[in-house]
Amino acid sequence: MRRNIEFNADGVTLRGWFYKPDKVKGPFPTVVMAHGFSGVKEMSLDKFAEVFCAAGLAVLVYDNRCLGASDGKPRGEIDPTWQRRDYRSAITYAQSLRDVDSNRIGIWGTSYTGGTVCMVAAIDRRVKAVVSQVPYMVGHKNIQQFLPIDGWKPFMQMLDEDRARRVKGEKSKVMKICSLDPTEPHVFPGSATYNFIHHYVNQDPKSTWKNQVTLRSIEYMLEYDVSPFMERISPTPLLMILSEYDTTTPTDIALECFAKVRGPKQLKIIKADHYAAYIEKFDETSAAARDFFLQALA
Repeated sequence: MRRNIEFNADGVTLRGWFYKPDKVKGPFPTVVMAHGFSGVKEMSLDKFAEVFCAAGLAVLVYDNRCLGASDGKPRGEIDPTWQRRDYRSAITYAQSLRDVDSNRIGIWGTSYTGGTVCMVAAIDRRVKAVVSQVPYMVGHKNIQQFLPIDGWKPFMQMLDEDRARRVKGEKSKVMKICSLDPTEPHVFPGSATYNFIHHYVNQDPKSTWKNQVTLRSIEYMLEYDVSPFMERISPTPLLMILSEYDTTTPTDIALECFAKVRGPKQLKIIKADHYAAYIEKFDETSAAARDFFLQALA
């Protein structure tokens, strides 16, 4: 059974869904989850939640602030620090629900939030299990692999110019997240991100997803670094799910971070690219996360 929910996260209302198993009495072990970077919950999180719920887990799914159905301004602002804090608010809200076993909380994140959940698990001991799927981990390394050799200087100039505008009291400019036109400025080059997002957007005329992100958010991407948190995750169990041919959140960076965790930890690598974790390899990734949560939250 699914119902709409909303909760307060430091003055911003976040909205999403709460799933609980049918025909069984709670309270239930519960998974808290949100999408990566600009993603909204309708982009496969309902499918993951259904798999978890069918196995006996309750699930709280929500849109990140400034995105989707959640409040927050400016729209398209993606701040990983606030996303980390919002996960903790979501945990607190989940613990207030009578169907939730407050002592058995797991968190799941993917791509951008795949790194964020590692940070949350490192600092919040209410978390009893964490799944990090195709995670974005170290911003400057990730972006260096995105950019052509001659692209770093104009990239930094773009961010410096936007900061200068903000110092003058102007708003941060926005950029498209994806485009099939290589001459049009956008965050994620190539067709993979565009095709993934529009796989959902084209099927949903009421989609809340917007093809824009503030340049300040890109500056935050560059600053983002999960690596100092990794050794602090233990003793909370971690499952990291990686794609072997991932060029969006490169596998080598994630493996470096995984190596810092003392354990308990598990690693699953699918033979696919980044976005296959949600579509072509969904059965594999969702089952791995489900089984891990069932074991860790038993």
